[in-house]
Amino acid sequence: MVKNKAQSKKQQKRGVDFKKIRRKIGRKLPPAQNATNTEIKSKAIILPEQSIASEKAGLAVSKKGLTLKELLQQTSHHNAKVRKDALIGIRDILLKFPAELKLHKLAVIEKLRERISDDDKLVREALYQLLKSVIFPGCKEDNKGPINSLMMTYIFNAMTHMAIEVRLMAFKFFDLLIQYFPSCFLLYAEKILQNYEDILQKNKFYLQDKGRLKNALAGLVRCLSLLPCSNQEEGDSLSYNDATRGSLHAFDLDLSDKSIDLSGVVNKLTDLLPILVSCFQDFSPLIHSMAHVDVQSFDCMSFLLQSIDLVVRFFVHASGNNQHDFQNLAPAYKKNNLSICDQSISAVTLRKLWDEFPLSPNHCLSEKDGDRYFMLNIVITEIFLHLSYGSKLSPALLERFLEFIESSLSEKIHNGREAGKVHHEKHLISLVAFIPKLIMQVSVAWKSRILQAFMTVFENCSPESSMKLACLSIVEEMLLPKQNCLYLDPKDLEILNHSTWIGELPKLLVLLGDKHPLHVKAVLRLQLRVGQTANLKTPAKEYENMQYFIRAFYCTYSNGTVSYGPFMRLPRDIQELSVCCLYYFPFLDKVLLQSLASCCICHELEPFILFRIMEVLHSAYKAGHIQIADYISFFITLLSRFHVYPEKIDPSEKHEGKSNRGTFKSVVRAVCSWLSQIGDDVLVLQMLEKIVLDEISHKRPVDNIYGFIRLLITLDSKPTRLSEQTINRLSEVLPEYFLDVVNNIPEEDDESTKFLIRQTRDYYLLPCFFLFDRSNMLLNQILEVMESFIRGNALSLLPHQKGALAKDHSSRILSVVSVLLLVLGDIKMQKLLLSCKTEIRNILESMHTLESSEDIIMTIEERHKMRSAYDILTAAVSTLEYH
Repeated sequence: MVKNKAQSKKQQKRGVDFKKIRRKIGRKLPPAQNATNTEIKSKAIILPEQSIASEKAGLAVSKKGLTLKELLQQTSHHNAKVRKDALIGIRDILLKFPAELKLHKLAVIEKLRERISDDDKLVREALYQLLKSVIFPGCKEDNKGPINSLMMTYIFNAMTHMAIEVRLMAFKFFDLLIQYFPSCFLLYAEKILQNYEDILQKNKFYLQDKGRLKNALAGLVRCLSLLPCSNQEEGDSLSYNDATRGSLHAFDLDLSDKSIDLSGVVNKLTDLLPILVSCFQDFSPLIHSMAHVDVQSFDCMSFLLQSIDLVVRFFVHASGNNQHDFQNLAPAYKKNNLSICDQSISAVTLRKLWDEFPLSPNHCLSEKDGDRYFMLNIVITEIFLHLSYGSKLSPALLERFLEFIESSLSEKIHNGREAGKVHHEKHLISLVAFIPKLIMQVSVAWKSRILQAFMTVFENCSPESSMKLACLSIVEEMLLPKQNCLYLDPKDLEILNHSTWIGELPKLLVLLGDKHPLHVKAVLRLQLRVGQTANLKTPAKEYENMQYFIRAFYCTYSNGTVSYGPFMRLPRDIQELSVCCLYYFPFLDKVLLQSLASCCICHELEPFILFRIMEVLHSAYKAGHIQIADYISFFITLLSRFHVYPEKIDPSEKHEGKSNRGTFKSVVRAVCSWLSQIGDDVLVLQMLEKIVLDEISHKRPVDNIYGFIRLLITLDSKPTRLSEQTINRLSEVLPEYFLDVVNNIPEEDDESTKFLIRQTRDYYLLPCFFLFDRSNMLLNQILEVMESFIRGNALSLLPHQKGALAKDHSSRILSVVSVLLLVLGDIKMQKLLLSCKTEIRNILESMHTLESSEDIIMTIEERHKMRSAYDILTAAVSTLEYH
């Protein structure tokens, strides 16, 4: 024990090799004493033209800084994500720099078309969106030939690809191509139809890949709609078909300019038709086996039926009278027109379709499913009706379709439920178009039932609906066929009930208003056609009664307030159509003429429609449809209430859009001409003399009084036939008219406008000069009244004259002098004034007395003006003595 203690003490006294330094937590360790400094200091080496960013300066780049060329190269990358990102980058560049597409469109399309057959679904979808949103819209105005040839080669390759999804996507690409370039279809029609035939025969994917099949069928419908299978056979009413059923893209192929051999297309369609029917049959078990058929299956069935319908239309069209469109058919088809349809459409093929009609599942339906089945049945019915014209049909089969048509038109419950009204009408429009020719083929009993069902549709559909528009066209076609076809006999006319629907036409016009111009035009066109044949097929009394309801269409009155109807706000062509209908009313009553007059004096009415109304009413009067008193009253109202603006007349004013004075001048000329034609001038003057004087006596604007004076001199002659009483009344009102003319057309110091002012004043005074020429007594009395104005004898003024004449006395005298100078300035009037020297001398004496009188207080300036006017008038009068 002692030994161990001694040894431990000895060890403690020995030295320490490494001293341990205690550090505080968080403190940075100092560098070691033997640490080596590894820091390297250098300067940056700048080499110009070596930066990648500077190489791309001024170029169009994507968000990732890649150019269009680099992105096009990346579309061939082995990685699918890189290819997709490259397509997205190309889209960004072309949207940001549209000029790049114009410069490199063919190069871009040539490179991108390689991705049509890409193995990756996302890459193909990215390419589709790029073509749809950027490239095809940007190339729509360019030459389509190179683009079609570039795309179609790779689309055809994709249509024969081993992978079924690539093949179906190829049809989607083709559908997109013909949306923008529809002409490419007929250039490749045979090959396209062959590919559709091949893909539809691969029926293994029908029930598994309905979404892609639906896209392919939608493209087929678009292609078939571009065939020359126009709807002209069924009349104008087929133009109301749903957009997916008619010529979808309004592509009008002129086969006379492009010699395209359609015999190959006929052969391909002949092979395609039974395949389409077979495909539809493959979907039929779903109707009976499933409680609820999915939307994609319905869409596939719908596109299949639409394709069958378009193929049938093509064959029916080719079998009709349209040989101009089918001049390049093979000789086998040219032997007989009907052979095209007969050889191409097998009765056995479509019998499979007839056996399925009507599609009616065994289970209860929801409203949506019921509407879908209704739509499918409508298409099958149309196919049947296309083939039924001129064909011998099985009575049982025809009965089945007629029952469906009747129940659909009358909106009866079909298969235990009623279709939604909006959806019902939408698809029923195309069926309604067949009614005119359908009633020619059925028995008398069925004709009555179909017409009654049609009238139910006509009465129940809303005024602004497309169904109402279609029904109006059908009624017009049945009652007034354009060709030599007699659709209806007298018993059928009773079913249509003339008095009911004819009376509804004017009410329908008011209900439609100005928000539905197409519907209004259809109603007016039918009304015009009915009016043109009223004496032949429609009782004239029923047509005449329409005017009592049509007043509200033009104008109504309520407590003295005028309310203009929709007529004023409709387009010009519809306004003219409604005016033309007026001629065929057997009798136009006074109230309707008042409504028309109110429309004519409205400044919002175009002058063209104003004169059209006047022309039609003049023609109606000549035909005996308007009484003479109402006819005269209409034109008198027009002259008296037509508001000419502006009231102040500026001869230098350009009247475009600022004044209707030129329009009123034309109205005055027309009224004077037409009223002078209604009978003997003496009798007409006797009828109108008092009316015209009453209108002139009222305080009216200068233009309106001018119109009546023009009418008076038109009916008068030389020497005047006016009575002494009329001359006395004219002498009382014409001086005021003269002063209004001078005041409304004031003198100006500008030499350039003096001639225009003098010319304009003469225009308004010239009719009065004709009256003076025909009656010297009237001229003498006018001068006497003028002299009384100068004397200022208020007792000589009538009460109605105190408006314009009760002005400042000196201003009135200056106005009188201006009128006298205008009269003296006319050469013919100078000769007439030679017999009125006494009256003129009295005027000068009155002016001299007034100017020198101290009883009248005038300023120095007023006396100076008075003296100058007196001197000018004296000088002008002195020239009369030399004549």
